[in-house]
Amino acid sequence: MTNPVNHQPPPGPGTAPPDTALLTDHYELTMLQASLRSGAADRRAVFEVFARHLPHGRRYGVVAGTGRLLDAIERFHFGPADLEFLGGAGIVDEPTLAFLESYRFRGNIWGYSEGDCYFPGSPILVVEGTFAEAVLLETLTLSILNHDCAIASAASRMATAAGDRPLIEMGSRRTHERAAVASARAAYIAGFSSTSNLRARYEFGIPSAGTSAHAFTLIHDSERHAFASQLESLGQGTTLLVDTYDVARAVRTAVEVAGKELGAIRIDSGDLPVLARQVRALLDELGATDTRIVLTGDLDEYSIAALGAVPVDGYGVGTSLVTGSGAPTAALVYKLVARASSSEEGVMEPVAKRSVGKPGRGGRKWAVRHRDQQGIALSERVSLSPPDPGPLDRELLAPLVEGGEVVSRPVAEEARARHREALAELPPYALQLSRGYPAIPTVFEPNGDEV
Repeated sequence: MTNPVNHQPPPGPGTAPPDTALLTDHYELTMLQASLRSGAADRRAVFEVFARHLPHGRRYGVVAGTGRLLDAIERFHFGPADLEFLGGAGIVDEPTLAFLESYRFRGNIWGYSEGDCYFPGSPILVVEGTFAEAVLLETLTLSILNHDCAIASAASRMATAAGDRPLIEMGSRRTHERAAVASARAAYIAGFSSTSNLRARYEFGIPSAGTSAHAFTLIHDSERHAFASQLESLGQGTTLLVDTYDVARAVRTAVEVAGKELGAIRIDSGDLPVLARQVRALLDELGATDTRIVLTGDLDEYSIAALGAVPVDGYGVGTSLVTGSGAPTAALVYKLVARASSSEEGVMEPVAKRSVGKPGRGGRKWAVRHRDQQGIALSERVSLSPPDPGPLDRELLAPLVEGGEVVSRPVAEEARARHREALAELPPYALQLSRGYPAIPTVFEPNGDEV
């Protein structure tokens, strides 16, 4: 039997996943053409993906999108139509078209495990290859990781605020149609239990759930008729929406029609804490003590936390989730940090931007998370040489691509488990929603500089 979470169905008959090479910025090809002319295109290079800072007041970020990125890199090649477009539009010259015609990424990639946490300066992805093959991946890499990391980081805070209460991702109508699919996957990795998006279930196996909208009630001649129709079709375990007209009357009608075994009711508007307490008391009075209450309606991590003492059983979150709860990008950058030496064969020399405001740290990085005897993280230690981890250290970078071949392909369920482990490793104050500094410092060795 197919695993419902890890299975990624193949495309339908006669179809293939679209190429991703044109999901890039014009300047990538400008640099490629000029480097082919100068001879730098074949120079070995190392790029790294990292965030100089976290969104204001956040204490950790969440790595997400790695699985999607690897799939996209495998499809990053230029077909005949792409080449005709680039040549016909005068975007690149003939030598560059010839290079692109046979382009495949044949380098190496290392990365933090999907679902792990990261901090300022964490080298969450390391890309090694020729300058030409690695620089072309910049835009695609940042497009996927900036979006998915931002969504997962917000979702993790919401899941922490919700505690043991399940969260439904329901933001499809508040974002781009493809961003909705990616958001559902990122949210699931970070702790959401299900999504409303069926494409996310089809592509990534994310559990899906859905009830009804106010339109379903309004199209029927009465609320009773609408409830009866839904129950007849979906059974007593369904969730009835009770805030179309009068909430208390709707709850009474729902129990009258469904009986005391009604699965759940949903409240989408009004003063949610007050209504939830009133509805819980009414359900108990009517004998529907096991009927669950689900709240939706412009929730975010702060409103979810405020509902912690209210007798509800779950939440649905849309707009705030798919916009990163105020931080729609993770502010990740893709920077060249090392290149082959012009004087010593086989030697990589550090390079870094030195301008004021956005200085870089040259050199290919390795990272470990240093922990105490109880397994709680103390610092992110980043070095310019392969680590010799002690018994309290956890190495963070693992091979993802070797010689252009994907060697480790994360799936959502594995990333979800990794995120639970990563959160358990952080100090307790990392989970606070109040504004603060990163949960642990990033220490750059050998100098011991901190971010």
